[in-house]
Amino acid sequence: MIQIVKRPDPSKTQDLLTRLFAVLCALVCASLLMAALGYNPFKVFGNIFIGSTGTLHRIRETIIKTIPLAALSLGVAVAFKMKFWNIGAEGQFYMGAMAAAWVAFNFNRLPMILMLPFMFCAAMLCGGLWALIPAFLKSKFKTSEILVTLMLNYVAVKWITYLQYGPWKDPKAAGFAKMPKFVNAAVLPKVFGVHIGWIIVLVLAVLVHILLNKTKFGYQVSVIGESEYTARYAGISVAKITLIAVIIGGGLCGVAGFMQASAIEHSLTDQLSAGLGFTSVITAWLARLSAPAIIVVSFLFAALLQGSAYIQTAMQIPTAVAEVLQGIILFFVLGSEFFLNYKLVFHKNAKEAA
Repeated sequence: MIQIVKRPDPSKTQDLLTRLFAVLCALVCASLLMAALGYNPFKVFGNIFIGSTGTLHRIRETIIKTIPLAALSLGVAVAFKMKFWNIGAEGQFYMGAMAAAWVAFNFNRLPMILMLPFMFCAAMLCGGLWALIPAFLKSKFKTSEILVTLMLNYVAVKWITYLQYGPWKDPKAAGFAKMPKFVNAAVLPKVFGVHIGWIIVLVLAVLVHILLNKTKFGYQVSVIGESEYTARYAGISVAKITLIAVIIGGGLCGVAGFMQASAIEHSLTDQLSAGLGFTSVITAWLARLSAPAIIVVSFLFAALLQGSAYIQTAMQIPTAVAEVLQGIILFFVLGSEFFLNYKLVFHKNAKEAA
């Protein structure tokens, strides 16, 4: 008989060693798969490293992928901290990007010093309001936020597709379904060869860390996450704090959409996120909802994405194999979460287990 038993909170050393062991197991398993498919695993992993950090250009590309992923993960972490399972970062990302694009298209004569803050605020507001929908439905009708946020992702993407093929279609695009390019004032400037979004996301990480760990609001969020009954007994307005936290989280996801639309695409498209909204759920959880750790984990995961793209061209490895490689690593790392919180106890028979 095997029994699953709750484990006491692990120490930092146990936590670190368990995660490192999980990564080691993932690398061994992935190496066996690569060898079975006829690839040299050492060469594959070496090329992943080279593809993500081998040159200054590749480092910049990895940082560019890190920026939206980190911002999305910060937004997800705020909601997750209070056990509001926001799986809708993808939709909030697109709605934030849409709001930023609306400002860029309709106020194209503004100077950059006014345009970019306007786009930032519009994206944060729209992303926050989109996240407010499932929060309101949960507080009012006890709906599942997982289902509602997940479904709203597809609503947001299809809305962007409608705009792309309809009202916002560029009349100068010779019939192609694409939106106009932003004016220069609506494009984020570069600092050290990478758009200024890397500074924005570092500032956001500091602010989120302070908000969740150094303020009364952050304490209230943590209490609600531990127990709503305890929060109500302590006089905390659960509905109010939940709505505020979800708006902040959705707003951060909207800011990620603004940065991607402004700095990378210089426009809006229904292929803007490349699935980063869903990836952010994983990175936020792996970072254990810690803002500083989110920056590190997002960079490492972005390096994995960048390196996987590189080996597809450098070694002619199929896309599916590269994705399986990512999946194996994620499977083991996420699996380590189970063994950090639970342990398996073996019994000879059912009577001993009882």
